[in-house]
Amino acid sequence: MPEPQDGSRTRRSPRRRQAPAAAALAAATFAAFASGCAGPPKDGGTDGESYRLSAGTPAAVGELDSFTWAVYAEPPTLDYVSAFDYPQNTVLSNVCESLMRWTPQLTLAPGLAEKASNPDPTTWVYDLRPGVRFHDGRVMTAEDVVYSLGRQTNPDNAAAWAQQFQNVSSVTGTGPLQVTVKLTQPDSQFNQYMATAAGVVASKAGIEAAGRDYGTSGGLACTGPFELGDWNKGQSVELRRFDGYWGQKAKSAKAVFRFLTDPSARVNAMLSGEADGGYLIPTESYGRLRGSGSGTLYFGEGLSTVNVNVTTMQGVLGDLRVRQALSLALDRTGFVRTGLGGAGHVTGSLTSRAAWAGAPEEVRREAFEGLTPTAPDIERAKALIKEAGATGKTLTVATSPIGQDVSVLATAVQSAGAKIGLDVRLKTIAPNAFTALFTDPQAREGVDLFPETYYDSITDPLDLLANFRTGAFQNFASFSDPAYDDLVKKAVNASDPAERFAITAHLQQIASDQLLWIPVAEWPTAVFLNKRITGAPTTIAYMYYPWAADVGAAR
Repeated sequence: MPEPQDGSRTRRSPRRRQAPAAAALAAATFAAFASGCAGPPKDGGTDGESYRLSAGTPAAVGELDSFTWAVYAEPPTLDYVSAFDYPQNTVLSNVCESLMRWTPQLTLAPGLAEKASNPDPTTWVYDLRPGVRFHDGRVMTAEDVVYSLGRQTNPDNAAAWAQQFQNVSSVTGTGPLQVTVKLTQPDSQFNQYMATAAGVVASKAGIEAAGRDYGTSGGLACTGPFELGDWNKGQSVELRRFDGYWGQKAKSAKAVFRFLTDPSARVNAMLSGEADGGYLIPTESYGRLRGSGSGTLYFGEGLSTVNVNVTTMQGVLGDLRVRQALSLALDRTGFVRTGLGGAGHVTGSLTSRAAWAGAPEEVRREAFEGLTPTAPDIERAKALIKEAGATGKTLTVATSPIGQDVSVLATAVQSAGAKIGLDVRLKTIAPNAFTALFTDPQAREGVDLFPETYYDSITDPLDLLANFRTGAFQNFASFSDPAYDDLVKKAVNASDPAERFAITAHLQQIASDQLLWIPVAEWPTAVFLNKRITGAPTTIAYMYYPWAADVGAAR
């Protein structure tokens, strides 16, 4: 069954899994989602703070010659098979397109396939849009789709999305503009992932002509509203409007992405106008940006939860009572206030509420009933540690200067341990090495816990909960329960969404009861736009939706 991958698989580097740098700001209570909401709410507020979730930003009123966007790191490659992290996808989503499309409302829509049909449980048929041109001038055909998807399963490519194809038995062209995917078993997730970089279509001839250089220089031979322009290594990458685009033309003739690794430099660039905007705003700058008068800071749905990842069930953490005690001693409210700058809300759920938007109301309610308690109970936690015979035992939690969300949460775990009789020690790891926690079992040796922010690539809670299946990529603690595995398989195989969500709700309860990860908070997507531009989506859809095409003049 498909499972999410992280920088680890490279699908999720710590930045793919972690939020950007954060620091203390005044507390704000994050607006909770209405149970019937599909995507971000139209309005929501916080107590005593002008913080709202916005469904979007105002539509552009005119075109631009260019705009400049700040990103925190340079993509190592723009090859779509490796697009599993923020920098790559923020750029690539505007150049390369997928069979399906994730909308700014976090719903699924047709993409390069104008129609997707499921004639039987193990077959997906994609009817392609006619007359779609690649940036190299060639017209898209079924052969290009078969070739593009095939690159995801080629072991030589070490594709980040390979797991999403593990139930695929064949991908064949069944007409000049039709591709049929045969599965070995029903897979309710497959078509959803076709809206991510897993479903990107590029020109077969263009990729073969680029050879080993594909993704690092020259063009990308894709179909998006922008094509790759100049790439000044270490400084910036430029996208140029593609006038042969099949859909609505981009409102800006150019989009320039500047690589600004220092958070202060990134914010200063946005305040000075050197950069017109950016996602992944350092949370310590929220107040500064709000009060600058130079633009607007928006918040939208991120489908993201901050958790403490349990890396081993051996030793002291193998006792559920110890995991429960740590959770009960954790100051979640303090973390949201300090680590997330108030931009989030405490949760006892590993999955975000928005991920359940498509579930029946009764199932949504059941999925969130009786989950991990979030209010501290130090006395109960102490009693659990004593019952477990764990008083004075040592645990190691990884921390890193990658961002204050990481360091503050690690310190909060250490503080929680000290209050209940555990000796929790911090192990500081350099940002690049912290990434290895997701990819290298050896890097996790000697580490019992580490902070992780997980975001879904599809609007489905199974994206996260499948991580605890036996042998799953992010099942670092090697949790194994045949009953859980069977439920995951049933959920994946379920063609009826209501049935799938009901099974997934049961999975959520098991994961909560076992505290496979310790849930801490939900956090939103943040985007800053200065006064000259508007139109960028506020949701995390920017990872796979051609958002830059919507950016234009604000007045």
